Amino acid sequence: MDSARRLPHGAPVLRLLISGVIYLIANTVGLLVAAGVLDDMSIDGSAFITAVLIFTAVEVLIQPLLTQIAVRNAGALVGSSALIATLVGLIVTEWLSDGLTIDGALTWVLATVIVWAAALLAGLILPVFLLKRAARSDAR
Repeated sequence: MDSARRLPHGAPVLRLLISGVIYLIANTVGLLVAAGVLDDMSIDGSAFITAVLIFTAVEVLIQPLLTQIAVRNAGALVGSSALIATLVGLIVTEWLSDGLTIDGALTWVLATVIVWAAALLAGLILPVFLLKRAARSDAR
């Protein structure tokens, strides 16, 4: 079998890997921005990678479930499922890791919104940046 025929079979796997890397980077940006902006939120440097991995894993697992529940029971809640997934991800990450601490109800609310918004922006910007870089590499 020639490589041109195998490419379409590998393309979804490559897209999945790229999507996973973008998700990790976007969540890293989101957590760093929130920790930088909020006084009552901190991320320990030595446990930061663990915190990002836990947070991303929880979000990847919980987001589709919450979206499905929202679609079935209350279509108007579909948009809020990402915020709820972010909050659940923060709760589980703080509970399981020593690397993330959040104190105070207002900080929890603000951290959820900031992490969600920063990760969303990073998730939108990163693919454009990576595609431009890949196009320049292909042109050479």
